[in-house]
Amino acid sequence: MTDFLFHNTLIVGVGLIGSSIARALREHGISSEIHGIDNNGDVLAKCKDLNILTSGKKNLENFNNQFDLIIICSPLSTYKTIFSSLNNFVKQPTLVTDVGSTKVSVIQDYKDVCNNKNIQFVPSHPIAGIEKSGPEYGFAKLFENRFCILTPINKNDDSFNRIKYFWERIGMQIEIMEARHHDRVLAMTSHIPQLIAYSIVFTANELESHIRDEVLKYSAAGFRDFTRLAGSDPTMWRDIYVMNKDAVIEMLGRFTEDLSTLQKAIRNNDSKFLENTFSSTKKIRKIIEDLGQAGSFDPTESLKSKKKS
Repeated sequence: MTDFLFHNTLIVGVGLIGSSIARALREHGISSEIHGIDNNGDVLAKCKDLNILTSGKKNLENFNNQFDLIIICSPLSTYKTIFSSLNNFVKQPTLVTDVGSTKVSVIQDYKDVCNNKNIQFVPSHPIAGIEKSGPEYGFAKLFENRFCILTPINKNDDSFNRIKYFWERIGMQIEIMEARHHDRVLAMTSHIPQLIAYSIVFTANELESHIRDEVLKYSAAGFRDFTRLAGSDPTMWRDIYVMNKDAVIEMLGRFTEDLSTLQKAIRNNDSKFLENTFSSTKKIRKIIEDLGQAGSFDPTESLKSKKKS
């Protein structure tokens, strides 16, 4: 008999991340029942066809049972409404965590509307994903060997240890950060690169038609990578920039200054400065490779690596 960590788990939002968590919960034998909420009927229908969930419903109020784990995987702009609903719904001690890419706004939303002592909230950010969206693209191995950052409100209680163990069980490496520091770090490592991708692809699309057509036709690897990022869920990224505005603007300012410096070096034919700059950035790539975070989130990637070695 399987020794489940949780009996009833509820996933709020069963798109790419939510459905991948559901698959991981099942694959690792972590929860005996896995339920889902999504306001998109097509998403719930896909989950049913894929046999991802024990049950799926559009509203929290449609559930008669209580849950011992609730994972919020919906856009950041929905969090306050979700916390408010949970505040009224939860009647027994319940672990709650999330996957949001910003943490200051999430914690503030929780504090603004949640005073239910049965809710034990531990903010999380699993740094994993692909540019696709929807449950049909989810897979259990999405989280393996990737980092999950926890920004606990109180890291000395049992709920923190249980959430930490849950993420570890599905293969993640745990880091602990203060929420504001998390938002500044992710602004540079995730939010600014995504914004640059959107900007470059938008610029290409605004070129004269004959130039634009050739840009698309002869896309090199670098531009193709930008289009891959720019193909990500627009609602999710809209919310990230709104919710993490201060950190994004701060890091964007630094990036803009450095870009202007490079522009000046190119204009002045400063080859030595350009080479030194590019050499230093090459070292950063080596560090990322050594940390095991350089590849894609392709579920077959680890198999390919093993074959090569």
